[in-house]
Amino acid sequence: MTSPKAAELRALHVPGRPLVLPNVWDAASARAVVEAGFPAVATGSAAVAPVLGYADGEQAPAGAMLDAVARIARAVPVPVTADLERGYGLAPAELVERLVATGAAGLNLEDSDPGTGSLVDPDEQAGFLAEVRAAAAGAGADLVINARVDTYLRGAGTSHGAGAADPRDEGTTDRRLADAVERGRRYLRAGADCVYPIGAADPEVIKTLVAEVGGPVNVLFRPGAPSLAELAALGVARVSFGHGLHAATQRYLAAMLSAIASGESPYEIGGP
Repeated sequence: MTSPKAAELRALHVPGRPLVLPNVWDAASARAVVEAGFPAVATGSAAVAPVLGYADGEQAPAGAMLDAVARIARAVPVPVTADLERGYGLAPAELVERLVATGAAGLNLEDSDPGTGSLVDPDEQAGFLAEVRAAAAGAGADLVINARVDTYLRGAGTSHGAGAADPRDEGTTDRRLADAVERGRRYLRAGADCVYPIGAADPEVIKTLVAEVGGPVNVLFRPGAPSLAELAALGVARVSFGHGLHAATQRYLAAMLSAIASGESPYEIGGP
């Protein structure tokens, strides 16, 4: 059974005309995204977790995170994709069952261990993604899987071994790029719909990833990244904002509170 919202979300991943996702953290921010005209909503774990009272890195209980996703999905008429880190320790079948129950149409899954920060062996991660895809098919559900590649966050791993980077070449552009491409290819073969090499920002690197991964590529928009128009020209299919908007909102709130504490009007300060 193909979910209409999953099919809609998948169709929005168009290289050169990217799906732009200003990541949200609650129902109110999700509604604001829809009211601004965006065709889909994405959560960001590093934004949702602190709203729930936890740090990022799978510190929030799975139930709390999934309940937050459900509230967001109920609040908006468009497809919702959920950042579920590395699955909160849930077996693929349970992860799929509980996510589908929220009404979400897709999910992010990352390939580094939230507890240790180390890259997961690519074979292990590909197997995990394949199990998630199979669990969705077995449940008669459809989900858009965005496979995060953490090479640019954690250092280059290995495409064949235990996953630890060689300290002599960790951080080199060529090593990281080769690792990200190989991981991305594996994850697409395992059933992912899109690959998310988070942290890749150099235009030439992004161009190579788009050309060589063999499927839709998601890029994180952050200060110093190429503009949205430039990312489109590079062939990117999806653009995420991570926790950037939530962090900016929190900074603005802090400035407003500081103004109040100083006896000033919080409404006369500049925006975030």
